[in-house]
This record gives sequence, structure tokens and C-alpha cells, in this order.
Amino acid sequence: MELTVLASGSKGNCTYLRGGRGALLIDAGLSARETLRRLEAAGGDASLVEGILVTHEHIDHIRGVDVLARRLGVPVYATGGTLEAFIRKCGTTSAEVRRCRCGEQFVVGDFSIQPFATSHDAQEPCGFSVADGDLRVGCCTDTGTVTTTIFDRLASCDAVLLESNHCPDMLENGPYPAYLKSRIRSKRGHLSNPDAARCLQRLADHIHMAMLAHVSEINNTPEKVLHSALEGLGFYSDQVGVTVAPQDPGAVHPESYGFRL
Repeated sequence: MELTVLASGSKGNCTYLRGGRGALLIDAGLSARETLRRLEAAGGDASLVEGILVTHEHIDHIRGVDVLARRLGVPVYATGGTLEAFIRKCGTTSAEVRRCRCGEQFVVGDFSIQPFATSHDAQEPCGFSVADGDLRVGCCTDTGTVTTTIFDRLASCDAVLLESNHCPDMLENGPYPAYLKSRIRSKRGHLSNPDAARCLQRLADHIHMAMLAHVSEINNTPEKVLHSALEGLGFYSDQVGVTVAPQDPGAVHPESYGFRL
């Protein structure tokens, strides 16, 4: 399996996951045109995409979903709450939408997918655990806390895409208004660097690779994310490959924004 981050952060989120024969997109928070441009630049193949998995309805995750699904002729998979909010924001859509349920496995092509509930200020947000053959990747990019369910799903994976959104000190001393700071650090907000590091520490016996994502441009730096993650992994830091997903991968080498299992 190959995972490539096409966008990560408040300006847009989109991940391309390629298996042995097909591929999936997880979220599409860029325009359809920009998503396809970045996919081609990263060496991906749009013709392999068999579906778009949507984690929640915030605009930085769904901006291009409707147009992209219709252009590629593939279904959109999301929880009932997310689909309801997505359709409400679109007005109407002719894209094929399919409801999935947290804890219930479904199949797309050769992929076996299990959604799991996350803790975020959206209608019915989820992450996804995606398997192709014996390999499994977990995606959890918007959650204010790591619940037992989230941990159990990620612990079953060989690699994870995990949020590491903000440095608590930078958020506290940064320019955001008090209400927004409170939202971000709440249990339904976003994971901090220490939160992500503690999660990686617990996952160290299970996973081989981790990519930290949804990094704030205002309240974090890639250097802080990586330092915190490696500190959390401790003695396991030489056994788990760790990278940080950039907001815009266009200016960096492809190896910097993806991994292969």
C-alpha cells in the first residue's frame, strides 16, 4: 500500500491511498481541479480511484468532493450525519452517496474499510482503518482526544496518519481569539503535539510508520511536531518511521509526504 498526502491543514485535506489494484481518496478539501493536478504531480493515477471516504463535513475536507466524485464517477462514503450535512451544504448533488456506520466493515474493490468514531465538532465524524490484503493503514486527522476506540483501531494498523495540530504554548500565546483557542484545545477540537506523542508512545509496539498531519501554520511548526513525536516514541524512535505532512506538498520531494508499506 502507498499513502500520499495531497493536502493537509486548515486550507484543505486530501489523502491518496493506493493498494495492489485500486485506490481511494480520503477527504477532498481542495477544488477538484487542484486535487487532480496534485495527484498527477505526485505520480498518482486518478483512473484507479474507486471511492472517496469523507471523515466529516468541514469545508477543508469536502470542498471538492461533489465535483470530484461526479468527474471520476465514484461513490462518496461517509456516516449518515456527515452525508446529511454534506448534502445540506451542497444543496443538491448527483454524486452517488453511500452511508457507512462506525464499527461496521465495508468493502470497496479490494479494500476492507472500517470507520471508527472520532471526537470533533462535526455532526458524525469518523476516521478510517483501511486494509488491502495483510496490510492496514489508519487515518485519524481531526479529533480532540484519542478515545479507547480510536486507539484500538489504530493499534490494529501497520501505519497511521495521525493529527498533531498545535503546540499548546504557541496556541496559548498566539493571535487567535479566546473562543477559538478554547475550541481547538477542547475534547472536540484538535490533537496537540503532546497528545499525538502520547498516542504514538502507546502505538509503538504495533505500528511501523506514522505520518503526523493537520499541522497548524499559526500554532505549530513541523520541527516541533517531529521533536515531540520522537520524544514520545523514545527507544522506539529508530523502529517507527515518522514524517510530517506539509500543508502544500508541491514544493517538497514526494518521499516527504507519503510512505509505502
